[in-house]
Amino acid sequence: MKLRTLFTVGLLLWVISSNAQFNITKNGQKINSLNTAVPFLTIGPDARAGGMGDGGVATSPDANSMHWNPAKYAFIEDKMGFSFSYTPWLRNLVNDINMAYVSFYTKIGTMQTIAFTLRYFSLGEITFTDDQGTNLGTFKPNEFSLDGTYSRKLSDYLSLAVAGRFIYSNLTQGQTVQGVETKPGISVAADVALYWEKDVNWFKSMDATFAWGLDISNIGNKISYTSSNIEQDFIPTNLRLGPRLTLDLDDYNQLAFFFDVNKLLVPTPPVYAWDSTNNYIPVPGTDNFLIAAGMDPNVSPIKGLIQSWYDAPGEVEVQKDADGNTMYDPETGAALVTVKSGSAFKEELREFYYSVGAEYWYNNIFSIRAGYFWEHATKGARQYATLGVGLRYNVFGLDFSYLIPTTGGSQQHPLQNTLRFSLLFNFDNLNKK
Repeated sequence: MKLRTLFTVGLLLWVISSNAQFNITKNGQKINSLNTAVPFLTIGPDARAGGMGDGGVATSPDANSMHWNPAKYAFIEDKMGFSFSYTPWLRNLVNDINMAYVSFYTKIGTMQTIAFTLRYFSLGEITFTDDQGTNLGTFKPNEFSLDGTYSRKLSDYLSLAVAGRFIYSNLTQGQTVQGVETKPGISVAADVALYWEKDVNWFKSMDATFAWGLDISNIGNKISYTSSNIEQDFIPTNLRLGPRLTLDLDDYNQLAFFFDVNKLLVPTPPVYAWDSTNNYIPVPGTDNFLIAAGMDPNVSPIKGLIQSWYDAPGEVEVQKDADGNTMYDPETGAALVTVKSGSAFKEELREFYYSVGAEYWYNNIFSIRAGYFWEHATKGARQYATLGVGLRYNVFGLDFSYLIPTTGGSQQHPLQNTLRFSLLFNFDNLNKK
């Protein structure tokens, strides 16, 4: 119960808290990760992509393309399909957090496809208590999103998709947290995606297919968990792009390679100014703090999307006098700092994270998958390898993946032993039967 309580307190503080700066360093570098609400939207939902480093913007189309690139639906071969995926999440922290994902698609003619998905994230059972430890009741926080997309071929090789998303996040059951009355968070968002695929004759001894994809997901309004709507958080707007190369080794064996590049399109937390008592300096008449380096993150979603490309504060150095004492601004009382040359640009580059993977198929029946996911240590430090297998037989398909963290040393990693399962149902094959 203590572990659950700590997890809950941390979650609620993250949701309700105002802008905060934590001077935490790793290997001499300051940690400045990008924080958003409803992070469950960024979790890879299916086992196929989960076995290939959580990437899939240009992998071959399947029922779960909504999360990775909905434009792929226009190139899907089967007329209709259904998939159900299940992921026990953060099993090294608690044993009752999980995510379920249901997807359905159907083709309309040969040029267009519509698809719908439901993602449900359960945070287990939480017991609320007040400051004195009085039991306030038991609750099961949960979040879900409902998606729909229209995907259409623009040519024999290129497709475009537009998706809509409704987001619901109920974390507090209306409890009062730190004197603030809470409510479920609600938001709407949209995705825009492109997919290009063409057979190529780059190799004399085998046929090949080259593809690339681009997906900007979760473009939408901020979300609030308070009745006053004063505190609002960005949802995880994300850019995903990358290529794929598939090699037909012979009539029975196929091997594909892909590479995904991702970036969260939300503002980077700035470095806030501090005074001689190491407290942040508020801006008069507002709830914000004075910024020493970086840009104000309290902007609109569209401005935040644009600003995310150039707002990293970089690494700051405190200015000192001849005696080695910290210098302060006489008007604001803030410590005087300078940004190290080139450090802001370096920090922007660190906000990209990558997936690389491979998939082998034998006779379109059995597959083996492997991949790697890498994120910079100062931006989240998610670094792990993945393995997976897949099986297709007549109407049914089954995928399984396993995650192996490569950071954390001897300590237990929260993502360790993460398993994902997906069950696919191909209606086209049922009609043929």
